[in-house]
Amino acid sequence: MTTRTRLRPREERASPLQQAVTAALDDMKAVNVRVLDVRGLTDIADTMVIASGNSDRHVRSIAERVVEKAKAAGFRPLGTEGERDGEWVLVDLQDVVVHVMLPRVREFYGLERLWDSGDAAPAVATPATRVAGRRRQTS
Repeated sequence: MTTRTRLRPREERASPLQQAVTAALDDMKAVNVRVLDVRGLTDIADTMVIASGNSDRHVRSIAERVVEKAKAAGFRPLGTEGERDGEWVLVDLQDVVVHVMLPRVREFYGLERLWDSGDAAPAVATPATRVAGRRRQTS
């Protein structure tokens, strides 16, 4: 038996914190923004936002703007990580976790594939795992 839930319009579903985060990302022209609902997958946050910047300076600036907008909306971040290097900056806003990354770092770690609650794609064996899985044949 399949049950259907009725989804509210997108504007009603977004919390004030999520709206502040997406506004900050839009202000700073973040690239390829994905908002993932992770409520059924983890207890650490309700929403995970993943965005890219064009350079390490852009990544740091985007993260700083997210913190500024969140504070202006009355939400204090629990912490930020990675702002020194600027390749991947994480902003923990308790209910919303924001990842701002360089495109190559984002592609390497594949957080969308890890946290997306949609139909999971079958795992593909990498060359390293295929070699490790082989056994030496003796005659």
